[in-house]
Amino acid sequence: MASGTAGRARRARRRVRVVHPAAARTRSAEDWWWDRLAPSGSGYHLLQSDSMLLVLPGPGPARPRAQRRAARRAQRLRSPGSRAAEAKPRTAPAPTPLQEPDPGWGDRVPLEILLQIFGLLVAADGPIPFLGRAARVCRRWNEAASQPALWHTLTLSPPLAGRPAKSGAKAEKKLLSSLEWLMPNRFSQLQRLTLIHWKSQLHPVLKLVSESCPRLSFLKLSDCHGVTPDALIMLAKACPQLHSLDIQHSMVESTAVVGFLEEAGPRMQKLWLTYNSQTTAILGALLGSCCPQLQVLEVSTGLNHNITPLQLPVEALQKGCPQLQVLRLLNLMWLPKPSGRAMTPGPGFPSLEELCLASSTCNFVSNEVLGRLLHGSPHLRLLDLRGCARITPAGLHDLPCQELEQLHLGLYGMSDRLTLAKEGSPLLTQKWCHSLRELDLSGQGFSEKDLEQALAAFSGTPGGSHLALCSLNLRGTRVTPGTVSSVISSCPGLRYLNLESCRCLPRGLKRAYRGPEEVQWCLEQLLTSLPSPS
Repeated sequence: MASGTAGRARRARRRVRVVHPAAARTRSAEDWWWDRLAPSGSGYHLLQSDSMLLVLPGPGPARPRAQRRAARRAQRLRSPGSRAAEAKPRTAPAPTPLQEPDPGWGDRVPLEILLQIFGLLVAADGPIPFLGRAARVCRRWNEAASQPALWHTLTLSPPLAGRPAKSGAKAEKKLLSSLEWLMPNRFSQLQRLTLIHWKSQLHPVLKLVSESCPRLSFLKLSDCHGVTPDALIMLAKACPQLHSLDIQHSMVESTAVVGFLEEAGPRMQKLWLTYNSQTTAILGALLGSCCPQLQVLEVSTGLNHNITPLQLPVEALQKGCPQLQVLRLLNLMWLPKPSGRAMTPGPGFPSLEELCLASSTCNFVSNEVLGRLLHGSPHLRLLDLRGCARITPAGLHDLPCQELEQLHLGLYGMSDRLTLAKEGSPLLTQKWCHSLRELDLSGQGFSEKDLEQALAAFSGTPGGSHLALCSLNLRGTRVTPGTVSSVISSCPGLRYLNLESCRCLPRGLKRAYRGPEEVQWCLEQLLTSLPSPS
């Protein structure tokens, strides 16, 4: 009898502990996050969806805390064998009517915010396929993805590149049928367009562009066939802002390009060409001053290397394109026409900032030709003369540019067949050590002492350290361990150092170093390998 009374007393005490006021004051993790992220009076509210929790500005709906507590209490009462079920039921307040289900947080994000987010994604990865997929999420996203302002840069290529001719033409027609709707509805503000691998339907595509894209400013045709004069001239007339044309590695008739330049020449700023038998007529139009505002001119060889020398009169090009800022003649066998005794010097390129004459084979560029090109270019920043074995340090020292930042003189795969200069490298570093950021001397035949004097110029700058130099290529040179360690110590900003095939360096260190950590590791290894002073 006494034991039964004691058991009932213990069960009553447990029931009292269950409904203790301290337990009623405990909060769930969900309540804690609500108070932590959006406290009352902060001007923010929380919006909960299936997979995330958003903090949005402005007053929001009342927090459904009472509904959550009522639901948890009802669940405890329904569970069989629970102590709460054994307790005496209490009268609960009338439940507040539940809110309607949230249609989705995507519909609540303002359109301006979505446009900014989509703009960042488009700038990083392009509009396709992201905008097409985002338009299927909800109506708000479809409205944002349909804004023509997001479709400003586009690359169009039929699927299955390298396909058979019949299936390729079918794929182009299928894509063309989609473009017939996309061009007027999405691409009205298109500015940059790249077309790749178009073989049979290029003319209808260019016609659509001319009808629907009046703001087009850049057009690139890569591996495209069937470009007609009518299509390019139609583009030049329909797109008054078109000032850049890239037709490298495409089959385009010279008459089409010449007709385009005659129509759009006064506003042309950038032009990329592939050297072939028809390039002479295009360059003749440039020499005739049809593009007086041209700033970038690049001529390179195609996949099939053309061994026919390119004859380009320097002085005529300076008169025809006086505003030129970038001139690239890549991998060409360039044969400049001789100046002659009675020919007066040309006006030069006063705005030229980049000159690239890089070639994988020996060319005919000499000190005299380089002087004719750059005698009026004091603002030159980049000079790429890789493969120009006839250029000497003395010829470079006479150039008028004083703030050169990148100098590339590498000889790749041809130094064994040439008689190279062994002295003169200090003339380069002493003139431009204060401004050089990248220096390439790979394959040059300068002696150990000459390289030591040249690279010592970087340690003689005011303050004892050279912060500008970040890339140094000494591949295949006679540089010594002491010279390398000295230049690394004097250039704390060095990020790239190439020491491949340097015969005077110890084994294990003849490689390329990328990043400050690898460069510092190279310095430590060189210091340990150097003989200690007696």
